[in-house]
Parts: sequence; structure tokens; C-alpha cells
Amino acid sequence: MTIENISVNKSFEGWHKQYRHHSNVLNCEMRFAIYLPPQASNGKKVPVLYWLSGLTCSDENFMQKAGALRMAAELGIAIVAPDTSPRGADVADDEGYDLGQGAGFYVNATQAPWNRHYHMYDYVVDELPKLIESMFPVSDKRSIAGHSMGGHGALVIALRNSDAYQSVSAFSPISNPINSPWGKKAFTAYLGRDMSTWSEYDASALMRKATNLVPALVDQGDGDNFLAEQLKPEMLEAAAGVSGYPLALNIREGYDHSYYFISSFIENHLRFHAEHLSK
Repeated sequence: MTIENISVNKSFEGWHKQYRHHSNVLNCEMRFAIYLPPQASNGKKVPVLYWLSGLTCSDENFMQKAGALRMAAELGIAIVAPDTSPRGADVADDEGYDLGQGAGFYVNATQAPWNRHYHMYDYVVDELPKLIESMFPVSDKRSIAGHSMGGHGALVIALRNSDAYQSVSAFSPISNPINSPWGKKAFTAYLGRDMSTWSEYDASALMRKATNLVPALVDQGDGDNFLAEQLKPEMLEAAAGVSGYPLALNIREGYDHSYYFISSFIENHLRFHAEHLSK
């Protein structure tokens, strides 16, 4: 696969790089960012943390705002941040911020016109890791994390692919999208009105019946404006109680939905992943 480097920045003795490539899965041009820690410059293959961002975001939000690169350099972890959806003039879109470009929800769309491009699940699970592992000095040890819509995506992907990830974490995830306005809108458009198909992309439904257990860490601010209506962490906690899932859920007093929250606790998440990636 041909990839085009579009930016390079040195950071904490490692390198942050952006690339553009054609995605066969998404049928369009895609962009991703990768941070390679200094250990990767010495011929050593390093493990990878995949970061999935939230609504309206791109590959840039986390890399620029989370303050994660210093700790990634210390721990020797590469970070890969894909875009949040397919994009382009011929890619279906919607006037709302919560559907269409910037709002891929990390599902494989089955409904027209979305099914031509919106296969973010397959892109994150299969196509992107194969590209990363073939083009960069990284190992096949992976963990996954995300925020909001991306937290939903990270949890779902880890729960459905437990053999591929050492650990999973999320900030403010949409924990029960089949019962949230964001989820209902997106799933109706992308997956259709047959709600029986929605549960395969619902972290609470998946965690409730999970048998292969990927250690999970979730942080949620109690000052988050979306907490009660959209995020529903109590549903995830209840599901973990049913299956005995190894979920650590922290409710953080006063914190909101922003990157001020993420940057406050990203070190905890990176150390959590480093511990499991080293096993």
C-alpha cells in the first residue's frame, strides 16, 4: 500500500507524523497520525495504542490536546490516531454534527447511502493495523482507547476482538448507544431500523455476555453535560457486574467532556496500557 507523508514534528525525542493513503475498505482517501517514541528509532519494535476520537474530531485532536506524547515516549509506546470517518466530496454526509463525516461511529454501515464508505469498524480492526505493522517499527501487540464516540468504538472493538488487544480504555464513552439519542440516530441511519442488529455495536450489551476478558479502564467526569442522556456509564457498570468483567470505572468529580479532562488522566491510561502491553 502506498502512503504519503504530509507532516513531521519531533516531540520528546520521538516523531509525530501524519500520513494520507487510499483505503480500500472505506473507498476513499484517509488520513491518520502516528507518534513513534524514541525507542522505535533504535530498531526496536514497539507496541501500539490505537486512539479513537469523538464526534466532529479528526486525527489531530488527541495528538495536539491530550498531552500524551511525553508519557508515550517514556513508556516506549507508539500511538496511532485515525480519522473519525471517511471523508470526501463523494462521501455521504448529513447537516447534523452527529451523523456523517466526522461521525462514523466505528460501525460497518449496511444501509444506503452510508454503506458505500462507512466501514470504520473494518478499517480500525483490520486495514489500518495491517498498514501500520507493515510500514512502521511496531510489534503486533495492540491496545485501544478512545473518547466519547471513540470510547464506544474502542470498547466495542476490544470486546468483539479480545484476542487482538491487550487492554482497552475510554474517557466518557457512549456506553449504551442503543438507548442514547446519539446512538439511536446513528444506528438507524447506518444499520437500519431492525434494532436486533444494533447490540453488536453496544458495549454494555457485549460486556454483559462477555467470556473472553480484556482488562478495561473507564474514566467519566460527573460534570459532563452529556452524562445522563447520552453516556450512561451505569449501564456498563451493571453489565460488568453480570459477567464479572474486569472493568475499573472511575467517576471524577467536577470534570466535563473536554480535553481538559482527558489531559488530566491520560497518564493513568497510558501506564495502564503499558502494564498490559508488557505482558
